[in-house]
Amino acid sequence: MEQYTEAVRDVNQLLKGQTSDLESSLKERMEQASAELRFEQAARYRDQLRTIEKLGEQQKMLTISREDIDIFGYHREGKLLALSLFTMREGRVVGKREFYWEDIGEPFAPQVFIGQALKQYYTSGDYAPGEVYIPVNFEDRELLEEYLSGQRSRRVHISAPQRGVKRDLIDLVEKNAGLNFEQRFRRQRPDMHGVLQDLQDVLELPELPSRIEGFDISNIQGDQNVASMVVCEDGLMKKSDYRKFKVRSVEGEADDFQSMYEVVGRRYSRLLREEKPLPNLVLIDGGKGQLAAAARALHEIGLEALPTASIAKKEELLFLKGKSEPVRLDHHSPVLHLIQMIRDETHRFAVTYHRKRRAMRDFTSELTSIPGVGPKLKARLLRNFGSLKRVSEASVAELRPFVGERQAQRIADHFAGLGDGAKSH
Repeated sequence: MEQYTEAVRDVNQLLKGQTSDLESSLKERMEQASAELRFEQAARYRDQLRTIEKLGEQQKMLTISREDIDIFGYHREGKLLALSLFTMREGRVVGKREFYWEDIGEPFAPQVFIGQALKQYYTSGDYAPGEVYIPVNFEDRELLEEYLSGQRSRRVHISAPQRGVKRDLIDLVEKNAGLNFEQRFRRQRPDMHGVLQDLQDVLELPELPSRIEGFDISNIQGDQNVASMVVCEDGLMKKSDYRKFKVRSVEGEADDFQSMYEVVGRRYSRLLREEKPLPNLVLIDGGKGQLAAAARALHEIGLEALPTASIAKKEELLFLKGKSEPVRLDHHSPVLHLIQMIRDETHRFAVTYHRKRRAMRDFTSELTSIPGVGPKLKARLLRNFGSLKRVSEASVAELRPFVGERQAQRIADHFAGLGDGAKSH
């Protein structure tokens, strides 16, 4: 535990740019360990000191590049994995993000994982850095570079350096991933039953929350309102029970409260109709407003006794239905870590679904923007090709039987032109 705390402190100092203080501290610890004949620990401090000094020596090189740099690193044990991302701007680390997986498949293929993680991360946003450093290369790297270059309107490089300062930076990020892994998984997992008991006590639940169902709403300026539901059983995420919802009652401007009211009502009305068991706790991603909307939906279908709580994003406060005062948990509390894990997974699942729907809508708009392609012709193409992607990849000969020679040429030329445009970036 002492070594873990020390490592966290060292990384935080480095991120804040307090390299002089960190170097002095490492030298002092190295000398003390050597004097006490703890030579293995002294050697560890020496290696850390050399890494810090090397980063300092080459800092000017990074600053002069003026490139925005994203650096990825991961730590995996079995099916559990923590991925860290450091963002560098003008040679300084200005931010970091963490992502977690609980069911990484076996056998684990680092190249496949990194490729999928980067595609999911970058295709979900509108910003692309100038450079991306990754621990291992992956098969479709050049395609992702091409996509990001189009986003940035100039060349983006993705590389997997094996030596030098770039590799040192990846090693630093992977060390951070190991610390995050320790905090999220190892310190939480030894007694999950005990954590659930603590959660039961904190929220004054009538029974152990062995099954928790979490909800989140995703939209951008009211566009493509969707919701997600994830399930946590005995402290582990159960992906086979996840559900997605297209919000029906909200169009135009975003209305998270109405959206939450709708999907919670739909979910538990269905469970009642099908006489299926209810969860021990419903967890809402949001504050008092979202919680009130969920509570109203449950009340209207006779489930006002179903325990329901929400977690506010900024303050990390827990609100419980029927309680006026929120619950504030210690930042290092395993109970809070469990709630955060469910909340983060709910958010990830909702955002992923939202992005897929937006991509499908945008692609559908692209298809119907071709002269002569209306709803009926679009439906015929989808029925015969199975997906919009396959329509965009089809040749004139493949399209001809369904739309005729002239229209087939128009469609093929349209998507070929899009491809040429992407390559010109």
